[in-house]
Amino acid sequence: MTPTRRAVLASSLAAFGGCLGRVSEVETACPAPVSTGETVRLGFVGDVMLGRNVNDRWREDPGGVWDGMAGRLDALDGLLLNLECCVSARGERRPGREYYFRAHPGWAIPALERAGTAFASLANNHVLDFGPTALTDTLSHLDDAGIPTAGAGRDREAAFEPATFAVGDLEITVVAATDQSPSYAARSDAAGSAYAPLKPADRLTRNWVGDAVVRARERDPDLLVVSLHWGPNWVVEPAEAQRSFARWLIDRGADVVHGHSAHVIQGVETYEGRPIIYDAGDFVDDYVVKDGLHNDRSFLFELVVEGGELAALDLVPVEIQRERVTPAVETAARWLRDRMRALSAPFETPVERRGDGLRIPLGGC
Repeated sequence: MTPTRRAVLASSLAAFGGCLGRVSEVETACPAPVSTGETVRLGFVGDVMLGRNVNDRWREDPGGVWDGMAGRLDALDGLLLNLECCVSARGERRPGREYYFRAHPGWAIPALERAGTAFASLANNHVLDFGPTALTDTLSHLDDAGIPTAGAGRDREAAFEPATFAVGDLEITVVAATDQSPSYAARSDAAGSAYAPLKPADRLTRNWVGDAVVRARERDPDLLVVSLHWGPNWVVEPAEAQRSFARWLIDRGADVVHGHSAHVIQGVETYEGRPIIYDAGDFVDDYVVKDGLHNDRSFLFELVVEGGELAALDLVPVEIQRERVTPAVETAARWLRDRMRALSAPFETPVERRGDGLRIPLGGC
């Protein structure tokens, strides 16, 4: 977090009620801050599901899952994602589930490394698909690979513990939580996810998510990210409760709200110069494509940080083809641009054309 941001936060942590924030005009130009230091590009994507058919197809070619996106991923300083599966060769299926996602560590870890994964959120409704043994393996495999995680752990305290790591000149802290699958919630004596209802008025949310944000802020990072696996599937607009909670988080020091879970993209809001990605959609999976929703299309969201200041959010159109992520073809890219403009319009978010994709200026404009 920048010194200016820290000073504002220290002087006034706004109360939740009535905090509506300032929004910008659609399609207006907004100059990025002049860089006084290193430019860092951080990629944010939604669900990365490496199990089932993805696991079967790419076990002999871990880098193939990124297909034509490899060069773009290489140009990033780090990638932050939601890992929508456990990474293990062990465990038993948890009873009563419809879908089970597990990737073999022999290829999944090299694939994540090949993508330049700087952080993997485990706060989701699939970390316990194969029980606590597979979750423990997932934590161990990622830790051994040097990939920081948050959002799941061997007990509740560990699940809500923020992750802190460096990307370039930036020190980043991430808090991860989910409102999905309460039966997967970590307990004081059991492994699981960082589950909470994700509503500011809820005591559990205040106690666990609120406290985690306080602990994260006390570390004084350059960038504080909150990664949320939230809301129902196949819904293209965030609920008012999600909007309120996202703003509540920024009022308390978050610099980026990184949402995922719906399997489709939702709009982006800029609040106090900070981006709220309500849902980043799916980046890699083998899911059936829903009519009209195009859940096989999403963006690589590239956060541009110049001289320690948030400058812009670049949206690179992508699509999933045969269990791999690829650059979106022209028709898909056009659809994604039009859809994002329409979904972001209610927030009065400035959206500009940038090549095949879009740019959302940041930095207090």
